Amino acid sequence: MNISIGIVGLPNVGKSTLFNILTKQAVLAANYPFATIDPNVGIVPVPDERIDTLADISESVEKIPAVVEFYDIAGLVKGASTGEGLGNQFLTHIRETSAICMVLRVFPSSDVVHVEGEVDALRDLEILETELVLKDFETISSHLDKVTKQARSGDKKEALRKERVEELYAALDGGKPLYVSDTLSEEAREIAGELGLLTTKRQIFLLNGKEEDVSAELRSAIEERRGAYVISDLGTATDVSGLIGKAYETLGLMSFFTTGEKETRAWTVRRGALAPEAAGVIHTDFEEKFIRMDVVSYDDFISCGGWSGARSKGKARTEGREYEVADGDVVLVKHG
Repeated sequence: MNISIGIVGLPNVGKSTLFNILTKQAVLAANYPFATIDPNVGIVPVPDERIDTLADISESVEKIPAVVEFYDIAGLVKGASTGEGLGNQFLTHIRETSAICMVLRVFPSSDVVHVEGEVDALRDLEILETELVLKDFETISSHLDKVTKQARSGDKKEALRKERVEELYAALDGGKPLYVSDTLSEEAREIAGELGLLTTKRQIFLLNGKEEDVSAELRSAIEERRGAYVISDLGTATDVSGLIGKAYETLGLMSFFTTGEKETRAWTVRRGALAPEAAGVIHTDFEEKFIRMDVVSYDDFISCGGWSGARSKGKARTEGREYEVADGDVVLVKHG
């Protein structure tokens, strides 16, 4: 499955620096607002030492890690929805992402300009939320006009959809992001997902600075938003793999593996996925044509020295359609 994360933040908070560290690419990270205009897209390997170990045992020719796509867009400013700065049109670039990473600057520095004049991460969070809510409100207002016209034809299905869209409209009209709402129906959330509404996506907060720079108020605000956060001093960091790990945790994802002489490969699937769904990640045809799955846990595969040893020691087992794949499973799919 494809995992993608949109990086949002005010100008000069460390977004492009984060992107550079993640992708090791030379993306412009200048000390002035709006250095990023076109979205930068980077494909980042998911760090996992298990791939190396499996590849060594299988003597694989190739190692293929799971990957995450990161989208770095232009910095937002207060009033972006009305055209301030570069406006909010760049938010459309992250409409299809799996999650959003909000970069919030907590480090104090007189050398790095802050677009709002002073460092206040809680205020910045509220600015970003407001701009995301307004973008969603723009999207849902347009869609409501469309379904209202369709509902007038007497189509019961469209009339029901109109009710759910009105539910989303009312929630956004209150000025709050949808991820803090406890009252939305499941049908409304499904429509929000279809439309790529930004404030229904899972939020990960990257706090750029040191632990002591993070206020109790900011921590509390993030907890209220059910968000996960990572603290990293991007000015000195060379590795932010913890962000990818936090993304997997937040999105409820895990990795399983296939391995052999040709390649060892990590695959991403949601936690709780049954065997056919996991097989479908390897190849879409495998889900429909699934017969069974040979499975060995990672630890058993290593201790037994591979497939042959696992089978001889009774550690390999055959599972059917109702098997719930576990993190680290090494699998071989049988399909029609």
